[in-house]
Amino acid sequence: MSNGGQEASGEVLQEKIDEAIGFLQNGNPERAKSAALALLENAPDNDEILYLLAVAHRYLGEHAQAISVIDKLKSVRPGFGRSFQEEGYLRLATGEDAKAIVAFQNALKLNNSLVASWKMLAQLHAKAGDATASAAALAEHDKLAALPAELLSVRNMMAEGRLLVAERVCRYFMRSNPKHIEGMRLLADLGVRAGVLDDAEFILESAVAFEPENVFARFDYMNVLYRRQKYAQSFAQSELLLNLEPENLDFEIAHANQSVAIGEFEPALEIYRRAVEQMPANAELHLVRAHALKTIGRVPEAIESYRKAYDARPAFGDAYWSLANLKTYIFTEDEVAAMEEHVSASSTPTEDRVHFCFALGKHREDQSDYAAAFAQYQEGNRLRREQLQYDADDMSLRLRQQEEHVDQALIEERSGSGCDAPDPIFILGLPRAGSTLLEQILASHSQVEGTLELPNISSLAFELGGRRRVNQDPAYPANLAQLPLEKLREFGEAFIEDTRVHRSGAPFFIDKMPNNFRHIGLIHLILPNAKIIDARRHPMACCFSGFKQLFASGQEFTYGLKEIGQYYRDYVSLMDHWDNVLPGKILRVQYEDVVADTESQIRRILDYCGLPFEQACVDFHQTERSVRTPSSEQVRQPIFKSGLEQWRNFDPWLDPLKDALGPVLERYPLAESK
Repeated sequence: MSNGGQEASGEVLQEKIDEAIGFLQNGNPERAKSAALALLENAPDNDEILYLLAVAHRYLGEHAQAISVIDKLKSVRPGFGRSFQEEGYLRLATGEDAKAIVAFQNALKLNNSLVASWKMLAQLHAKAGDATASAAALAEHDKLAALPAELLSVRNMMAEGRLLVAERVCRYFMRSNPKHIEGMRLLADLGVRAGVLDDAEFILESAVAFEPENVFARFDYMNVLYRRQKYAQSFAQSELLLNLEPENLDFEIAHANQSVAIGEFEPALEIYRRAVEQMPANAELHLVRAHALKTIGRVPEAIESYRKAYDARPAFGDAYWSLANLKTYIFTEDEVAAMEEHVSASSTPTEDRVHFCFALGKHREDQSDYAAAFAQYQEGNRLRREQLQYDADDMSLRLRQQEEHVDQALIEERSGSGCDAPDPIFILGLPRAGSTLLEQILASHSQVEGTLELPNISSLAFELGGRRRVNQDPAYPANLAQLPLEKLREFGEAFIEDTRVHRSGAPFFIDKMPNNFRHIGLIHLILPNAKIIDARRHPMACCFSGFKQLFASGQEFTYGLKEIGQYYRDYVSLMDHWDNVLPGKILRVQYEDVVADTESQIRRILDYCGLPFEQACVDFHQTERSVRTPSSEQVRQPIFKSGLEQWRNFDPWLDPLKDALGPVLERYPLAESK
């Protein structure tokens, strides 16, 4: 009875909203405004009503009122591209062309299918005398305008987060148009957003088979391969794109990105250099160039490029966060003032605001203003958490299933399975636990090379999980007991073969994907001679370090003190299980021990790996190699003890973390700080 009443109430509200929209469409903005104001009395945060009211105010020439409503709409629904589009119209109406351009550009960052925004940008750029930008915007407008109405609707629904409806409409369209390339691209994009990358790859592989010279489909295919970290294949696709259109600068840049992925930095940097000369106002281009420079240790050049990125787009939060993420950078007063202005501006998109929060948190921490720093970290985490679909209890269940199904009996029954290659050294644990330091130490040895955080094990686990309905358990790890021994050997051999693209000939190589700790049983079954190192750090230090880190992707469990504490507790429980069923298999290296007695711990690690001692491992900070994690600059310096207990500066706000860690803290007693 109650639910029925709520549904009826919602239907009545929607009917009244539709009636108010009708007033606007029929040329009566005054009645639309009155109707919207009346509706807001009972639904003050309804984004549809707020949008309607803003448009009505604009039609009536009430620009100040319209801007006020738009500001509230941005707060209520931060990622709604149409609110920025409406702001663009308002800025245009008040003669603020430059602000109108920024507003339309912000709208398109959130929803690049807003045909009207592309049209207005084309006109505004032409008016400003920028023929190149005008032509580019007009080309985007014309491309969208030529789409079937159903697919344009799908694109808009995707941008506004209505993915289930978008997929339904797209699949319905594809039934009648099974080889429509744009429809296939959209369906693949929906797969990417849902994390079903194998589906997306299959769809796009089919699309390029249907139309081998369709560069848009091939571009998407390259990007999906890249996301799946199939870098050799994505690099090959970038070469095909360049063969199809040798003068296409976008394809050159894509080729540079793929070159970076396979470690070919110098050719990539040459492409970036030429590209920024031609497109100095392209903020994202400056950013990727800076990332590449940072990775190979050319930090002063990277800093210059990050600054050019925010010069090109002043509210570019990622440029500021990337500077903070160097860990050694000190912001200027002007940079701090700019960040504070942008983080509080209603026009700043949520994604940029998240980056500003984390960057300002790092700055305030450097200034020893810990209360202000925590406030920024907390807000950044809140915003990011709202963007994600992370379920901490579901993750706990998945980790418990490893304990339940990969037991001593299974390990003994499958003894002798897998590929006997000794090449891989897995460094795993939690992010910010010192894994990058251990990798740098080991990769300084003449017989070992560092690679990347490789996706191969997690991809195999996903594949073994099979297709399933929502809330249905995956087949993995329960199905490990049914896999033929021959299959386990094939999986191990495939891992060795598929990772060759990241290697240059050393006998041993490192995979430092932290989350591989979830799959140690699988690793042992397919690669029984692999070495496994658990990088562990005090839970308070590790968890808080993760909480204040904005990751490029993944690690969704870090965006809340409760969530990260629960994850650490589950990690310790699962590692205890692996120690029980695989005694002596895993070497545990405590970060604090490495800091206290570096050489002894290095000798211990090398002994475990069966490697002779080399002084270069002690002098790891002098090793020149690319490092792609947030700790890249820190591992190029000697070890300092000053960072061990930085979390204590934030102790007054960390009770939720301590509560979530629970009994784990008894294993790591909180001694008095010195």
